[in-house]
Amino acid sequence: MTTTEAREALLPYEDAIAAYDPVLGLEVHVELNTATKMFCGCATGFGAEPNTQVCPVCLGLPGALPVVNEVAVESAIRIGLALNCTIAPWCRFARKNYFYPDMPKNFQTSQYDEPIAFNGRLDVELEDGSVYRVEIERAHMEEDTGKTLHLGGATGRIHGADHSLVDYNRAGIPLIEIVTKPMTGVGERAPEIARAYVGALRDLLRALEVSDVRMEQGSLRCDANVSLRPRLDDEQESVPLGTRTETKNVNSLRSVERAVRYEITRQAAILRGGGRIVQETRHWHEDTGVTTSGREKSDAMDYRYFPEPDLVPVAPSSELVAALRQTLPEPPGERRKRLQTAWGYTDLEMRDVANAGAVEIVEETIAAGATPAGARKWWSGEVARRASASGVDVGEYATSAGLTPALVAELDGLVTSGRLNDSMARQVLDGVLAGDGSPTAVADALGLEMVSDDSALEAAVDAAIAANPDVAEKVRGGKVQAAGALIGQVMKQMKGQADAAKVREIVLAKLTP
Repeated sequence: MTTTEAREALLPYEDAIAAYDPVLGLEVHVELNTATKMFCGCATGFGAEPNTQVCPVCLGLPGALPVVNEVAVESAIRIGLALNCTIAPWCRFARKNYFYPDMPKNFQTSQYDEPIAFNGRLDVELEDGSVYRVEIERAHMEEDTGKTLHLGGATGRIHGADHSLVDYNRAGIPLIEIVTKPMTGVGERAPEIARAYVGALRDLLRALEVSDVRMEQGSLRCDANVSLRPRLDDEQESVPLGTRTETKNVNSLRSVERAVRYEITRQAAILRGGGRIVQETRHWHEDTGVTTSGREKSDAMDYRYFPEPDLVPVAPSSELVAALRQTLPEPPGERRKRLQTAWGYTDLEMRDVANAGAVEIVEETIAAGATPAGARKWWSGEVARRASASGVDVGEYATSAGLTPALVAELDGLVTSGRLNDSMARQVLDGVLAGDGSPTAVADALGLEMVSDDSALEAAVDAAIAANPDVAEKVRGGKVQAAGALIGQVMKQMKGQADAAKVREIVLAKLTP
């Protein structure tokens, strides 16, 4: 990233929204969890040694012929059905021609004007409970590219690198690209809507079990198209769309929101200054929170699409489509409403869990023995706070930290059984995250256990009353809230290992009629 790019002018977000109407278009790439690649029998495991999961087909060697992965086609149909799309009774693959070092054939086998699914929709619930309907243009099948590693530089990008290496293990992995129609009317909520859509899509794909949707590993990534147009005045019926930029391969929900917001402020500053927007791809920099120029964006005609001559058309029968429709899971939105009722959550509590991306992990924690209240408290409270501080969502944080639903259920059990209070439980959580063992093992090692001996608590309360006669007199005079100071003294004396509610009960019993 050059100094010039890093210091591009920005218009304050409120000013940008007041002057311009943002329009979004989101392209989400989903790596399917098939056992083999899209057009060959190579394995698809993540993290294998470079160039060990390749063959003549995915390396594009002369004479090698592709064969379509049947499971990938069925997964594509199920995704289309879940997005309320029309499933094409007949479609073809096409060659998308462009050169890039990590694409060994110099073309990508994709679909162009004949996608397997088209004209769908997905209703997305926002944080305040309102719903925005995202219209789906198409969902089409294609193959992923390889991965280029630029080494020797400071940024991991080609600029400044000493050399580059290419790993073709990813080349040929089955992809579904889900493309929205232009998302208009988003206004100031454009970044929020973009994040909510990708989150809702991730939930849907996870429910379908067609992908692990691990954004940090690249199995779900978003290209965010953003354009601005002047706001309508009273005499205008419509305003044409502005020139768009496409921020590539954004790989977290938080980054989707930040990238869209940044592009709105950047483009608005250019337009306000009398400049023009260049239609280009842009790179998102997670560390600095900015986008930088990639390459000028090609239109479809520049890719010289033509039907793939080595593959026969795909023509799913109506019977197959009907059978696959029967395999669709309960829609995530309906499932959340059912779980909310079962768990006894308020609308706000359920929304907090959903916004934290913790519905599934809370469900697993309850299944492991936690109370619904306890599971919600830990995942959408303490753990969500730590995840936010780390810049990731709850699921990513839990995975990276090794925090499982079973561990949180065990921690909740220590609280509900009366062994730990919340303060002590947070200390135990710190130990679990540090790798010191299970919650019980950490509590044992730290000697953490609430004092249950009433005589010890009463002695501590008597000492606090004797040391604070003025406070005790206020409580006797009816100022019950003053008891908090005495409770604090007792908790300090007991080193936090007392039940504050029990202490309060003893204090009031001694000082009030």
